[in-house]
Amino acid sequence: MELIVNLHIEHLPEGVYLATSDDIQGLVAQGRTLQETLEIARDVARKLLEAQAGRCADIPLLTVGESFDYPLVIGS
Repeated sequence: MELIVNLHIEHLPEGVYLATSDDIQGLVAQGRTLQETLEIARDVARKLLEAQAGRCADIPLLTVGESFDYPLVIGS
C-alpha cells in the first residue's frame, strides 16, 4: 500500500534542502539536492512508520488512489 505524506521543503542559505512534515512527527531530512532530500525523506518516513506500527495511535495518512495531484518541479 502506498501512502501520501506531505512535505515542507526549504532551500536553506547554506545551499542545502531541508524537508519536514506535519504528517509524521520527527520527519526531518536534509540533502544537497532536491532529489537527494526526497530520497532521504522517503527512507526516514518508512523507518518512522515502521517504528510507530503496533503503537496505540496510528498516523492518519491518505492512501494513493486512482488519481492524485503531484507538484512537478522543473529546473530552469
